[in-house]
Amino acid sequence: MAIPSCKYIYLVVFLCLTTNPSLAQISNETADSLYIAEVQYHFEPDKVLHAEPLFVDLIRDLGARKGEREWNVGLGLTDNNRYDRYLALIEYEWAPINRLGLEVELPFTFYYNSNGKAPNDERPSSKLNGLKFAAQYTFWVSQRWKTSTAIGYLNELETAPFRERPMRLTGNLYNPFFVGAKRWGNNWHTLIYAGPLLHQDFASRRWRAEMQWNTNIHYMITGTRNFVGVEFNKEWDREHWHMVMRPQMRVGLADNLLVGIVVGIPTRRQNERLSTFLRLIYEPPHHL
Repeated sequence: MAIPSCKYIYLVVFLCLTTNPSLAQISNETADSLYIAEVQYHFEPDKVLHAEPLFVDLIRDLGARKGEREWNVGLGLTDNNRYDRYLALIEYEWAPINRLGLEVELPFTFYYNSNGKAPNDERPSSKLNGLKFAAQYTFWVSQRWKTSTAIGYLNELETAPFRERPMRLTGNLYNPFFVGAKRWGNNWHTLIYAGPLLHQDFASRRWRAEMQWNTNIHYMITGTRNFVGVEFNKEWDREHWHMVMRPQMRVGLADNLLVGIVVGIPTRRQNERLSTFLRLIYEPPHHL
């Protein structure tokens, strides 16, 4: 899987973000107001427009309305010094009732030697990471304060590598989480995603606990769904602390088709170096 050079990606996306002839005839403030009104006031119940992070994304939009749906396909590459890690995922999100989002995801990881750096016995085995299910409920929406808060739960049944037959479950990940988001004015967006990660190993019956705390800031381009921003993904336990900064941008290719581009920069590079991630987002028409 070839990942395009970052400088060419940013050049193309910059042109897409800044070129919008239809907005040249109206002011930025008017364009923002029209777009926000379209998202927030066209249907019931109340909903606030927020920028959703691209790497650790939400289960559905905060304040999801019944009938909303979304397909995601993701592809990523991480340089782990002695081998390369490729990520592929497919996920489906939908809202069966107002403010409740559900998600099913299949994430895969493939490992390959990088220029013969690592012997085969040191390289992890490729596998389907697990069967991931999640739910998220937005319990407070304030259009006056431009704020939304939600609670959710993610469960991932972890599986053995492909080379093991038959396929078996090796563990479980429990991840309750909280989401809080606020829009500042018309363009600036901030969001917090936090919760514990509890890992259960079926064979050893051991448990391992971590804490996840992600903070995000985005700037949404006037009158569009395009944005630029950064995620700060942080995880720690009793012995280790790890953070990856993820500059990112999202570009609308059509009314219901978006592409997200992410670059990962770890603060500590003993094992993991730079990474890239692309997310294709398709939203089928929403029928009430």
